[in-house]
Amino acid sequence: MRLLLLLAFILALTLPAFALTETADWEGSYTVLGLYGSGEPPILATLGWPPDPMHGQSLRLEDNSPSGTPQAYIAWVKGLSDGDTIHACFQRYDMTPGGSPSCRIWGHWNDDPGDLNGYNGSADGESDYGPGEGWDETCFEWVVADGHTGLVIEVRTYSNPGDVVWIDELEVTAPDHAEIITPENEVLIDSATWSAIKALYR
Repeated sequence: MRLLLLLAFILALTLPAFALTETADWEGSYTVLGLYGSGEPPILATLGWPPDPMHGQSLRLEDNSPSGTPQAYIAWVKGLSDGDTIHACFQRYDMTPGGSPSCRIWGHWNDDPGDLNGYNGSADGESDYGPGEGWDETCFEWVVADGHTGLVIEVRTYSNPGDVVWIDELEVTAPDHAEIITPENEVLIDSATWSAIKALYR
């Protein structure tokens, strides 16, 4: 029995502690948390039905940047500490094997908990652009170091103006002391707050 308890304790120390999970499925009216790039806006983020709607309504990202790599911010993880692990996956859709449009999961550090657009360096991401044969899942795992306290998770699109990729079924996990904001729970939080404010004046 003692050996089993010791093994469980060692396993708990070596495995990442994912206690918090947030998702977004783009079935509501929300799109993204923010955008970055050279266009105005850099990406046209709308909702719609992809050519193969296996996930229902999805996030439609149309490149609107004449140069560079536009980014759509789809999650913001705050309250992090060195050694924390964040894992994220989403489904993506394009039908252009080996060419554009394509996209990948990426991230950047943001240590300002009050500003979504804060930037404290690239956090890297997945090097794979996907097979370009319809839907596939892309994932990445980040480990916090160097005193960073926040991570913004991005969809980076690689294409020409007017090209479209589709995104769906986002899932982000982090330790339970962190806070995960997605387009889905941002809307829910805002709505709940507004309802509470109105209730004060009834």
